[in-house]
Amino acid sequence: MLVLLVRHGVTPTTGKVLPGRAPGLHLAPRGVEQAEKAARRLAPLPITAIHCSPLERTVETAAPTAGRLGLTPVLDEGLLECDFGDWTGRELAELAKLPEWQTVQTDPASFTFPGGEGFVAMQDRIVATLDRIAAAHPTGIVACFSHADPIKAALAHALGGGLSAFQRLWVSPASVSAIAWDADGTRGVRLTNSTTGSLRDLKP
Repeated sequence: MLVLLVRHGVTPTTGKVLPGRAPGLHLAPRGVEQAEKAARRLAPLPITAIHCSPLERTVETAAPTAGRLGLTPVLDEGLLECDFGDWTGRELAELAKLPEWQTVQTDPASFTFPGGEGFVAMQDRIVATLDRIAAAHPTGIVACFSHADPIKAALAHALGGGLSAFQRLWVSPASVSAIAWDADGTRGVRLTNSTTGSLRDLKP
């Protein structure tokens, strides 16, 4: 089976603030356009289910795809953004000045956000979530709408690098990545950070 990992579209704070799980953050107009574009790319695929982080920006990104395919997204807390704890809502430019920021960039496996989640815990959560979804849909294609860091963590795990490759991966807003599960549970990365062009080659 194939899991498509779709990052939400841009919001008014993308690239400026670490929003985390704070409620009330919606897509910017450009993010709405990105969600519609993603839907046009995803609609030709035989997607049988949609799972979605319950935060507004992911729900809004999933909505056009769900509408085109006639599917109801399943809200799944396993797909949530990392819990950034005390860093939630802080400006990225401010955080980049902290000495801990270098650890986030160079040794994420050793870092836990103050009052929040660690990268290892986040990776364990997203991997377990995708394994559960794959087990529930042993054939076909499932689309999962999530956030940059969980998607990067899932890709790093599927690549066999733990978190060592985590910060070397790029996941753009509204991009599509894909991880395949073989019958024996073996994972393989089929696609990363795709934002343009046809996805028809992902058809079984």
